Amino acid sequence: MYVNPTKTYLIFSLVFLTSIALAKDDQLLQPEPEKQIDEEAAWVVDAISGEHQGDNYFRMGSEYLPDLREEEGDFKLQKGDLVIVPIPISNPTLDTGLVVGGAYFYPQTAEQKDHQPPSVTGAAVFRSSNGSAAFGVGHKSYLDGNKWRLGGVFGHADLDLVLRNPTDGEIGSQSTIGWNVRGGFMSARVSRKVSGDWYVGIKARYLDMRQIFSINLESNKFDFSSSTKTVGVGLAVEYDSTDKPLNSYSGKVIEIDAFLNSTKFGSDQSYQSYGLKYRSYHLIAPSVVLAWEAQACARSDTAPLWDACRINLRGFSSVAYLGTTSTSAQVEARWQFHRKWGAVAFAGGGLIKNPFTELSDRQVIPSYGIGLRFMLLESQRINFRLDYARSINSDAFYISVGEAF
Repeated sequence: MYVNPTKTYLIFSLVFLTSIALAKDDQLLQPEPEKQIDEEAAWVVDAISGEHQGDNYFRMGSEYLPDLREEEGDFKLQKGDLVIVPIPISNPTLDTGLVVGGAYFYPQTAEQKDHQPPSVTGAAVFRSSNGSAAFGVGHKSYLDGNKWRLGGVFGHADLDLVLRNPTDGEIGSQSTIGWNVRGGFMSARVSRKVSGDWYVGIKARYLDMRQIFSINLESNKFDFSSSTKTVGVGLAVEYDSTDKPLNSYSGKVIEIDAFLNSTKFGSDQSYQSYGLKYRSYHLIAPSVVLAWEAQACARSDTAPLWDACRINLRGFSSVAYLGTTSTSAQVEARWQFHRKWGAVAFAGGGLIKNPFTELSDRQVIPSYGIGLRFMLLESQRINFRLDYARSINSDAFYISVGEAF
């Protein structure tokens, strides 16, 4: 059965608008309190600036938008429940740029504050020195005492990227090709609490992207079409027991997702995508946190190149290593040596299978480095972040707000 893409847009829009309406009227509560987090806020930074965890620029997963209203801060503009935040960024994928984001947090009663996070609508625009630009609008509603979560995002991106020449297998080679990716994206998600901190949900997405390469490319691993439409539905399983969403001292995060992108839904190609993430945080001393994560990604053949698996580590561009399967792991020690200042050291490695370039499947890509932190918002432990990372024949500086993971 073929589903008209225009109808898909209308369905997503209906979910988006319905969730906003429900957010205004929801009064149902549960006795169990929940921490205030937002798991659909990849639309603020990840889908816009691409600067989270080594700049994963097309990510539409579960990142968080904490309530920024409660504490005064010089880095934000606030009027009532509306907060506007500028976020400077620098990374090897998009160079240097600025994200300007705004969020409206819906008012809550005292009882609601004790039982569920505030529903929020946000928007962000982005521009970088390499000519990339994007905008996005998103919303997240919490209903029935946080039993239900409804979210959606839509936007447009125009990204100027640089790929390593696929015929050059030498890591760190200066032989590159230009890659422009532009188009619109839209996603929606509905999740239901099943037990404790576990949520299970369904999600859908629509992407209509165009890509231009500076040279002609051919591959039996990826779709290099100049125009690719992707429509998919999927399942998501989430677990989150962390104490703070953007700088956790304790707890774990587990995310499992699977997407079926099919011509039956309106996609130009049928392919599957799978993702797995595990994060763990441990306060090993009064001012020292040990954090680590492991990730895995898989794509079936004919996936568009812009939806390929990547190695989400620091020290190189996020499009330096693309393949049908990737795995990575890293550990980071975080030391808060002053009320406002902190330092980190990190190391990790990743593998890519069926790579876009001639890189060997068994080649381990290392990542290691150090970083400095400055506390911007103590109530949410939000830091300004400066990292320096190295890999094989490459290094990179990162500037952003919030931790790498």
